[in-house]
Amino acid sequence: MAAPLEVSDPKVDVVVDALADEDRPWVVIVWNDPINLMTYVAFVFRKLFGYSEAKANKLMLDVHHKGRATVSSGTRTEAERDVKRLHSHGLWATMEHDE
Repeated sequence: MAAPLEVSDPKVDVVVDALADEDRPWVVIVWNDPINLMTYVAFVFRKLFGYSEAKANKLMLDVHHKGRATVSSGTRTEAERDVKRLHSHGLWATMEHDE
């Protein structure tokens, strides 16, 4: 017959703060797609976010050349709203925690 093993509580030095994750801002990313014209993408950025023509064009070129651009940041609720608005204009957008 085997002797019972004695198990001790593990020693943990890492404390996880669940609320700290909520404090990190969210970013909204627009991805390149083969459907929308570059001029339309820039127009949507100006319309939805109030960006200047120069900023909207820079973000549009990032989408076109780099495949993605971060177009807004904020709380989870704000990011969800922006993603929904971009989707309603036919753009492919996602959100993620800012790093």
